[in-house]
Amino acid sequence: MSKLKLSLGCWNYDRTRALMDGSVQPDGIDLNYLNMPVEETFFRMLRHQEFDAAEMSLSSYAVALSRPQPPFVAIPIFPSRFFRHSCIYVNADSGIREPKDLIGKRVGNPEYQMTAPVWIRGILSDHYGVPVDSVTYCTGGEEEPGRSEKLKLDLPDNIRVEPIGPTQTLSQMLFDGEIDALYTARMPSSFLKGDGRVQRLFENHVDVERQYFRDTGIFPIMHTLAIRREVYEANRWVAQSLYKAFVEAQRRTYEDLQETAALKTMLPWLTAHLEDARKEMGNDFWPYGLERNRKALATFLRYHFEQGLSKRLLTPDELFAPESLESFKI
Repeated sequence: MSKLKLSLGCWNYDRTRALMDGSVQPDGIDLNYLNMPVEETFFRMLRHQEFDAAEMSLSSYAVALSRPQPPFVAIPIFPSRFFRHSCIYVNADSGIREPKDLIGKRVGNPEYQMTAPVWIRGILSDHYGVPVDSVTYCTGGEEEPGRSEKLKLDLPDNIRVEPIGPTQTLSQMLFDGEIDALYTARMPSSFLKGDGRVQRLFENHVDVERQYFRDTGIFPIMHTLAIRREVYEANRWVAQSLYKAFVEAQRRTYEDLQETAALKTMLPWLTAHLEDARKEMGNDFWPYGLERNRKALATFLRYHFEQGLSKRLLTPDELFAPESLESFKI
């Protein structure tokens, strides 16, 4: 019997490499793994639904769920997670020395609905007293002009979002002081120059992020795995098949990380880093599935609603195909 041919848009993560090289194969599926950076995958999936399944921005997925006929259904696989305190950049002359100094400022976000800025805005509001509607958000390309929101947004009047000019970039505007700060996923080139004109708000971000995890237990989720709804509806079994395959690929990565005969990753103190992560976060520090991630998902969905991106407060259970949330027992 021939297998179902499915295309998958996803980056080349260590935790998905076994799917990309074919050493892990989803049951009943002939998987065509298309290795692309996240911006390309998101753009092509959200605008044109080019792939049968794809890594997807958690925020974009939640926005898409509000449509009358949601085009995707997700499974609780999270290819990307990131502590985002390190991703708040400020112009050195802006007068921003602590989070509350952001109030009243002009802040760049490549897209208002991007997952990373949703987390940053929510954390700043919850933990540092910076209301979401206390700044003006400037949106556009970080390094290339002409970037627009991938999804049409209908935001409340108290949220001020202004597109930047057609030839401007957020990275250069931050360097020149035309915006005061930038919330982003990619490190801007103006920071990489290293001349001090652009700085991190939290220079001690590792310590801050460790304390955030100790206080909340949240390792922020950036991306999930979305299936085109018509593919899912025609083959409901693919949700469980893909879920199992991603879990197995991740299990092999955990094994690789703890190998000490020879380092499989080019980090000199990988073993110490792994031991430190497990001490702080447990052995399964990058959990898949719903239950281990319920608090992180509920927090994100609250932020999404409070920031005007969801028309109602979604629940974590609404996000995922039911077939991917339970399994048989013997």
